[in-house]
Amino acid sequence: MGPCVFDLDHTLVRTPLDLAAMAVDMQALIERERGPLPARTGRWRVGELIDWCRTEAPRLEDALWAVALGHERRAMDAAVLEPGARDAVVGARRLGLATALWTNNARAITLPALERLGLAGLLDLVVTRDDMRALKPDPDGWRVIAAHFGERAGDAGIARRAVVVGDSWVDGLAAAAAGVPFVAYRADRAALARRRVSPVAHLDELGHLPAWLAARGDGG
Repeated sequence: MGPCVFDLDHTLVRTPLDLAAMAVDMQALIERERGPLPARTGRWRVGELIDWCRTEAPRLEDALWAVALGHERRAMDAAVLEPGARDAVVGARRLGLATALWTNNARAITLPALERLGLAGLLDLVVTRDDMRALKPDPDGWRVIAAHFGERAGDAGIARRAVVVGDSWVDGLAAAAAGVPFVAYRADRAALARRRVSPVAHLDELGHLPAWLAARGDGG
């Protein structure tokens, strides 16, 4: 059996985190220091700005992460459990599945929130951006997860039996790149289609996840 891997924002917890606003603030910082970014179709995203900065303006990278941390801290201070989140995690564990978190957030912000919301003790592994070489939709976080659970199980095929649960195309692309089935929770189906993300299931209620896992045959 493989682990059940959860996203954090808008999946296990409900927060006001606005990644578009974060990207706007990051772009403004870069453009104050370096002038206008290259013209492009569509807005710059957080991961793209970080990648650009690493290549073109590495001295600004720490400042960009400080912007991200500020947005994350304010969002996590207001975080509440997503309805059904605890039932989903507990239910997966009762089926015999290991549970993990895979988030682009910082560890310093994530761990206190998990403790406050009563989820920390229910997760076997927490993977944050501090543990990854690249943010989702890059699949590098799966490398950390597979090393943790795969080496312990001696199983190179762990991805086929794992599942990633998340709310956005970002989670879906990361899962697909890692070869892991993706369960979409209250995701924008049009956005998934535009990015050619094909979930194995769509859930409108997170608490329904254990029943889906049981029907899939996990934990048995």
